[in-house]
Amino acid sequence: MASIGIAGAGLLGRLLAWRLTGAGHRVAVFDPAQGPAPRFDGHDAAAFTAAGMLSPVAELENASGGVARVGLRSIALWRQIVAALPGRPFFAQRGSLLLAHRSDLGAAERVLARLRKAAEPGLVAEALEQERLRALEPALCGIAHAWYLAGEAHLDAVGVMAALYEGALGARWHFGAAVQELEPRRLRLAAGGWQRFDTVFDVRGVGARPDLPVRGVRGETVWLHAPGLSLTRPLRLLHPRHRVYIVPRPGDVLILGASQVESEDRSPVSLKTAVELMTAAHSVLPQLSEARIVRLDRNLRPALPDHEPRTDIQDGLVRINGLFRHGWLLAPALADDALATTKLAAAPEPRHESTPV
Repeated sequence: MASIGIAGAGLLGRLLAWRLTGAGHRVAVFDPAQGPAPRFDGHDAAAFTAAGMLSPVAELENASGGVARVGLRSIALWRQIVAALPGRPFFAQRGSLLLAHRSDLGAAERVLARLRKAAEPGLVAEALEQERLRALEPALCGIAHAWYLAGEAHLDAVGVMAALYEGALGARWHFGAAVQELEPRRLRLAAGGWQRFDTVFDVRGVGARPDLPVRGVRGETVWLHAPGLSLTRPLRLLHPRHRVYIVPRPGDVLILGASQVESEDRSPVSLKTAVELMTAAHSVLPQLSEARIVRLDRNLRPALPDHEPRTDIQDGLVRINGLFRHGWLLAPALADDALATTKLAAAPEPRHESTPV
């Protein structure tokens, strides 16, 4: 049994705490947040703001084939993780849809060409006839072109974050405790001296500077309550200027997003983003005219210069960072790979199951 110190209580920090306590280790987690629950003020873990899409194919537009392969592994891992968590938070693997209005077909074809060029065998976008599209998502209206991405999934990010915290039995959580410095086998808090461990994990995201050349990339989301609107899959509207996604959550909630701004501004959501996201969503789901705005949220996603994730492992110190916009897609596989390399926990073999249509 080893003593483990984890700097960061975001998604990676909670996944590691859950896996390591399950393997019988003594775990302490340190984070500057005031508590485990989100405040949606732009300063929480970026995982709380995310829509929870697990989209290895759609993200090929912004990522490498390696990211897609790791993402496919993570979807299978998420199925196992959620089944083992307290309360079994929401997870669904029903695929996702790419959509385009008639006037935007040119922009959509350029995106699809990039997906085809980068795709691995089996990672394809299937063109849908209108009858099949209506059968999959009857609420959609006015869509001229659609493509189905089988195997993609989505989950309730806030619910999973809460369940990982509750499920890490025996972990000691130190909130309001920012880690200022760390080295192999020890870390130093802003208010206090050095604390020693057998292994230290650094998963602080943008808080890992200056040790890593990580920067924050601003993302903004709109949360809507739309009772009676039946949507079962994530949607991505392919537009000449932006890619708007619409993701259903339990309780008749929809999350709209897609903004990606090279800025570390944590101020409230801009009018421009809110109007663009809601207008685009309304163009494919007219029923949203009566939806209520629940929340406008924003946060910073940690990105390295090459936009690729990075894991650095040395004796007594593991750093994982740079998940960028792929945090939920990559986190389980990256965490398990690090644990297997350090021999702190054996990675489970993910079960591959058929995808319901």
